[in-house]
Amino acid sequence: MEISANTQAVLLLTVHLAGTGAGRFSPLTPKEWGRFAAWLKARGRSPQDLLHHDLQEILEGWEDNKITPQRLENLLRRGAALALSLEKWSRAGLWILTRSDPDYPACLKKLLKQDCPPLFFGCGNKELLNRRSMAVVGSRDADEAALGFAAKVGSTAAERGFVIVSGGARGVDEAAMLGALDRGGRALGVLANGLLKAVSSVKYRSHLMDGTLTLITPYHPEVGFSVGQAMQRNRYIYCLSEVAVVVQSGDEGGTWNGALENLRHGWVPLWVRKTADPGGAHEKIVSKGAEWLPDDLGQWFDSLKKRTPPEEAPPPTAPESTEPPTEGLSCYELFLTQAAIFCREPRTVEEMCGKWHLPKVQVDAWTSRAVDEGLLTKLTRPARYLVPEHRDQTASQWPGHIKEDLTFYDLFLSRLPTVLNQEKTEKELQEAFDVRMVTLRRWLKRAVEEEAIVRKESPVRYTKAIGKQLKIPRLK
Repeated sequence: MEISANTQAVLLLTVHLAGTGAGRFSPLTPKEWGRFAAWLKARGRSPQDLLHHDLQEILEGWEDNKITPQRLENLLRRGAALALSLEKWSRAGLWILTRSDPDYPACLKKLLKQDCPPLFFGCGNKELLNRRSMAVVGSRDADEAALGFAAKVGSTAAERGFVIVSGGARGVDEAAMLGALDRGGRALGVLANGLLKAVSSVKYRSHLMDGTLTLITPYHPEVGFSVGQAMQRNRYIYCLSEVAVVVQSGDEGGTWNGALENLRHGWVPLWVRKTADPGGAHEKIVSKGAEWLPDDLGQWFDSLKKRTPPEEAPPPTAPESTEPPTEGLSCYELFLTQAAIFCREPRTVEEMCGKWHLPKVQVDAWTSRAVDEGLLTKLTRPARYLVPEHRDQTASQWPGHIKEDLTFYDLFLSRLPTVLNQEKTEKELQEAFDVRMVTLRRWLKRAVEEEAIVRKESPVRYTKAIGKQLKIPRLK
């Protein structure tokens, strides 16, 4: 297997290799690699530079308590172990994709940004990674009715030209994939473990050979099963798809948690099979924002086909309204847009706190993250933050322009109607807004005082004020 120097560096830094141990020099996680890769890119460097140049010189200015120069150096020394693994993977017909490869799924980059996997191991047709697709998920121990329905969804998808994306596990996943393949359709399996074993399976081998099936994994091809990997893999299944269908789920476990995570982040529309279980898990998923799947699958598929795929959608025209585009905007993204203007000259944390009326702990968290991602430069003595001169190189990581007079509290209010679709605890609201608790409590207290929301006790939770419509700020 021939790989580029960039791919070699990414493998050395992010993949467990046999015989090298782990210990405190364990490979970088996707999140760790995301911020380190962004830092390299912001400085005009690529991963291959770590192999061919003085490491200490390249890492000058890099500060991270977990990703230390010693850890990076030890990971990069595993060249011999990597060579042996590459030979074995090559014999099995595997290939490797990194984020910089043109075949890497564009939808993953769009939805997960720096949290998408640094690489995928795979076998089969790479073109399926960027086709119109549908996720089908469900329990391993599904009943016969669910398995038959999953196969029907797969076969109908094959007739309508959709790629079925699933986890490749027994039960619903396998039934949907084989339902599509048996009808001459295409499928993409995102495995949590055992890729090397799966590619030699009799039920998949012929489909891999004829280009109708692709199997991928973000994990070592020979790694064993773990719950953590399976849970993380679920998000990739959703984000590789245009729409998702839950065939069978309980009120706990991987299918349940994956569906709720997708709804929480709003990655793709979620549909749920109707069952004769009032008050069951499927009804609970629908109550959290999913929709019931219509009885007529063919008509439903046809309605999906009429939609313009996300990657082919025309650029939106500028709205006539003066309303700022807050839908989907996170508080951190608003911070970046404001920092892009305010930090054109060096600014201290205290100056930013005064500018945006935020507690220091919140600004500390956001500036630290922005520095990790290469979107702000930290100057020392005294500590100040500055927008890099090369910000155009990382433009895709900066949100679009937002009106300068949009405040963080305004954004908080504008998103409350969607977030408070039912009573929420402080912890649930903190997860929804991704801010520090001290910041959230300030905003909640103000919203209660303004009678925009109601606080309930024992336990503390918040809901919409009865008879009142939540205020949506209009900035003119």
